[in-house]
Amino acid sequence: MTSESSSLARLSMSLPAELSRQLDVMVEERGLPSRSGLMSELIRHALAEHDAFTHPDKMLAGTITLVYRGDRGRVRHQLAQMQADFLKEVISSQHVFLEDDQSLEVLLVQGPAVRLKALCDALRRVRGVQQLQLVTTTSLLPPLHEQGEDA
Repeated sequence: MTSESSSLARLSMSLPAELSRQLDVMVEERGLPSRSGLMSELIRHALAEHDAFTHPDKMLAGTITLVYRGDRGRVRHQLAQMQADFLKEVISSQHVFLEDDQSLEVLLVQGPAVRLKALCDALRRVRGVQQLQLVTTTSLLPPLHEQGEDA
């Protein structure tokens, strides 16, 4: 028995038949060997989301994915201004143009949960933003620079 398998806990759950069927389809479509891997992934995601809501000072890393219309006034400028207002939290951004004057932008973010939530709220208020999703993890980026570090 490996150390990984000895640290596993077994769970048993009852699901409605249709939900169980959909779960099995998802496992098959993702090419996973069993339901356990999928359930672990879903639980990790739910726990990270729960952490963000219940521990506002906890440091989180993640992504904010935005879809917005570029023909709505100065949307791109306003989004760039919001990112500048949260300079400590926005690590980087990636932007691509989509069809019908839409854009997809992904921000790599890190900071206290309360600041990431405030950033999302500010971005949502920009007229033209159609979709926004924050996905977080409790794993953090390593410090880029240490105080007093030689160049």
